[in-house]
Amino acid sequence: MGNRYYNLKNILSKNADYNLIIGERSNGKTYACLKWCLEQYVNSDYKKQFAYIRRWRDDIIGKRAEVVFNALITNNEVYKITKGKYSNIKYYNGKYFLANYDDKEKKFIADTKPFCFNFALSDMEHDKSTSYPDIDNIIFDEFITRKYYLTDEFIIFMNVLSTIIRDRKINKIFMCGNTVNKYSPYFEEFGIKNDVKQGSIDVYKFGDSELTLAIEYCEESKGIKNKSNSYFAFNNAKLNMIKGGKWELDIYPHLRENQRINFEKDCLFSFYVMFDNQILQGDIIQNDDLFLFFHKKTTPIKEKNALIYSLNIDSNFYHRKNILRNVDKLDKKIAYFFATEKVFYQSNDIGETIHNYLMNCVKH
Repeated sequence: MGNRYYNLKNILSKNADYNLIIGERSNGKTYACLKWCLEQYVNSDYKKQFAYIRRWRDDIIGKRAEVVFNALITNNEVYKITKGKYSNIKYYNGKYFLANYDDKEKKFIADTKPFCFNFALSDMEHDKSTSYPDIDNIIFDEFITRKYYLTDEFIIFMNVLSTIIRDRKINKIFMCGNTVNKYSPYFEEFGIKNDVKQGSIDVYKFGDSELTLAIEYCEESKGIKNKSNSYFAFNNAKLNMIKGGKWELDIYPHLRENQRINFEKDCLFSFYVMFDNQILQGDIIQNDDLFLFFHKKTTPIKEKNALIYSLNIDSNFYHRKNILRNVDKLDKKIAYFFATEKVFYQSNDIGETIHNYLMNCVKH
């Protein structure tokens, strides 16, 4: 595939346990991880198997499961890696096997030992009692989503890892994600700041433990692939993720140039949303119109009984979890602004943070 697509060389040089790889779609992240893990299996003395993890069960069964290794097969990588012994890969009941097509028998003849196992986070309970002593590498594909994360997904992922690893040391854990959403519970749990620069690798250590984590924000892919960008040359900022790996942000409503706010005069009420390590202030504004405006809060909250929405709540009556669940008239009024699309944002980043907070509210 040459240098036009993603290469694991740089992140492997960090020798980290967790290897997070984020970037544009179809730049070869998953391809590189699958190829490397298959090479580890073929070239190791004791056949280092690996695990392929997705969020939902539907992603690892049927047709979707069968095509996971299609690119490697098409590019003749299976034949090269196995030095001509195998040219294909077949999927059976949650497992992948090296295989060849037998022209005489008119069917695929597969190896007796699987080299890869499928796992779904949503099916975690079904895998708890099974042992996988030969799995030495793990790939979690598409760990970032713009849709819904599972409740306590990070803990579920840790449980899946525990099921696979048990009480031994494994080689590598890869986590691949497209830059479709700056928010991810994994970033928060790992302590990753979402200011990783494109083309760089950040390395994290955790207290006195030997655990290390590396996160690479892939450079824009070069070469022939960029020719496809001509199909996405429209003036829409959301397409920047497809064209070059920039974070995908929705375009959220901003205040118009003539829509000035005199906060001392026009602000009827202020409240706060604490989410993704940020504090955002929501102001109910009444001037020529009545609307809700969100902006970043850069100083500590001083009000004793400030209304605060946060997924981490306490016993204070004014600290609430779900902005869409009505507790009193004020809650109903705030929800009304969202229902009537009377909400404006200081920036698209602020809008994206509120979007992800609301996604969690809807889920609950």
